[in-house]
Amino acid sequence: MNLTPELAAKFARIALGHVAHAYPHKADHVSNSAADTASHTELHPVFFGSFDWHSCVHGWWLLFRLRAAYPDLAGSIDPLAATTFTAEKLAVELAYLDRPNSGGFERPYGWAWLLALHGAAAGTEWGARLDPLARAFAARFAAFLPKATYPIRTGSHANTAFACVLAHDWATVHDPALAGQIAARVSGWYGSDRDAQAWEPDGDAFLSPVLCEALAMSRVLPGTEFTAWFDAFLPRAAARDPAALFTPAVPSDRSDGKIAHLDGLNFSRAWCWREIAAKLSPAHPLYTVAGSTAGAHIAASIDHVAGDYAGEHWLATFAFLALTSPSL
Repeated sequence: MNLTPELAAKFARIALGHVAHAYPHKADHVSNSAADTASHTELHPVFFGSFDWHSCVHGWWLLFRLRAAYPDLAGSIDPLAATTFTAEKLAVELAYLDRPNSGGFERPYGWAWLLALHGAAAGTEWGARLDPLARAFAARFAAFLPKATYPIRTGSHANTAFACVLAHDWATVHDPALAGQIAARVSGWYGSDRDAQAWEPDGDAFLSPVLCEALAMSRVLPGTEFTAWFDAFLPRAAARDPAALFTPAVPSDRSDGKIAHLDGLNFSRAWCWREIAAKLSPAHPLYTVAGSTAGAHIAASIDHVAGDYAGEHWLATFAFLALTSPSL
């Protein structure tokens, strides 16, 4: 299953319907005094929609990726981009990072998606305007990584492996020094991991800690070295063991924002499996298994990208990742 023009148009309609939709909203904001009462639309005049800041960022990433893949969609995307990504509004987003107690704002998930957005917008006037904000978040990564003694292995926003995948993809093109720093940190965190047990998913997961770790290692190790590491990390994968990694999650209530995460888990697992398989030789015993597993995960959730705002404000991004892998 891959992206089609019909799905691309659907995803564009979904994203355009939420990136400028201000409410409901979940803020990541520290108030520094009783007088600190500005609304999220004032604090974030660019990324105020999509229920939360990071979902708005990657909603725009999706729109720019769709625009690049299907230029006929530009007519519906460009007018909103022109009024959104102005120098004045982006200056407010940048100034927010200088506020007291803003160091942990959107770390690391939102940081990584902002870098990915900048990469997706490259070559457009909006990409150039995003450059100072991207450089500010790259600097945050560079300062944070030496302090991050331990990786965060959760299945949600704090996961360091997922953030490092997106940040490394961006940095490879835009900041080679940061790319090297990420590669060293990822290798240090995960390089000695063996025989992963994959006790997942948890009920709040939209990422697989095991597969995100493997994907991060695939980004920083040459092909043969990655294969050797992967075979030790998941030594029984060709036999579909651990079984949890090969079994799509089943959300019980898609109107519940946390439970709806499980549709995202299906898409992100499919993305990981396709990307990992692309790094392995077609002769590897996992190669075919990974492809069929990815397809099963996509099929389990593709009909639920829209329907309830709990998932609709973000799921199309992860569906796009799954459907367009391995060539991101």
